[in-house]
Amino acid sequence: MAAHSIRLFADDAAVRHVGEGLLARTLPKAEWTHEAHLAACLWLVRERLDFVPERDMPGTISAYNLSVGTENSDSTGYHETLTQLYIRGVRAFAATLPEGTSLVDGVNALLESEIGDRSWPLCFYSKERLFSVEARRGWVEPDLSPLED
Repeated sequence: MAAHSIRLFADDAAVRHVGEGLLARTLPKAEWTHEAHLAACLWLVRERLDFVPERDMPGTISAYNLSVGTENSDSTGYHETLTQLYIRGVRAFAATLPEGTSLVDGVNALLESEIGDRSWPLCFYSKERLFSVEARRGWVEPDLSPLED
């Protein structure tokens, strides 16, 4: 897998910009990066207790995708297994952050962690299983290593 440089966030406002832009469907498509996905998730977990990511993220991301011209299909757009896996990872990571950790410090630490790596899901899934239509459309269990609770 090709190495990617990590795009860290400058401050709490930059993280909130991504999360709020996702919810309002105003975030420019170019800003909806891997890092933005994780930042928005951590922001939602920490600051938007009215938002239940496991329940609300599928519709939110699907609607956002459509708003920026990205089709949700069998090969592009929303991916259920990746979304639910990262939500689990982000929740677990958030639980390890020391009390008082700023939003930006938490997000940047997440991005620099194992969970923040783009290849993290491949610790649990073969490429064939993870990128299958079944995994894109619904949750599928890992085929390489079980998830820990």
